[in-house]
Amino acid sequence: QYTVTAGVVSALGRSLRAASGRLIDNVIQTDAALNPGNSGGPLVNAFGEVVGVNTAIIQPARGISFATAINTAKFVAGLLIKNGRIRRGFIGVAGQDVPLPRRVVRFYHLENETGIFIINIESGSAAEKAGLLEGDILLSFDNRPTPSIDALHKLLTEKPAGEVREITVLRGKEKLSFSIVPQESPNRTPR
Repeated sequence: QYTVTAGVVSALGRSLRAASGRLIDNVIQTDAALNPGNSGGPLVNAFGEVVGVNTAIIQPARGISFATAINTAKFVAGLLIKNGRIRRGFIGVAGQDVPLPRRVVRFYHLENETGIFIINIESGSAAEKAGLLEGDILLSFDNRPTPSIDALHKLLTEKPAGEVREITVLRGKEKLSFSIVPQESPNRTPR
């Protein structure tokens, strides 16, 4: 009733976009055969040590599958055991990645040349309460750079909701910092 297959790990630290649109970071790419229904099974090394949890396949690309790294799986399992669910932070902004003017990057000694242009702010959200405005360019969250929406999602997933964080934006030519308290992410179905 059990099956095993052999394969080669072809890449570490890959990113994979889930059907929901959320980015899954730090996945292991392998050519070990993985079929629908095998998700959740262990990916083991030659010593029999579990190094990942089989997660996804790309249907058209035969022979490519992905596993969640074991450290990520342990972290998530620990949160599930402790809290019964995963709580993700939500600040209530819609945005898009944009390049920053070079003179601004040089003047403020920014680590990245891109940021998140805030297109919309939800009414009553953490972003609105913090004082963010449409047109601001988000530069950092919790003192860590946010060069892209995916980077912001990752930071909001790492940090629990309900704790005060610092958020830095570019408003016109002025760099401003605000205190923000991310809320728990509402359950939404992606469009």
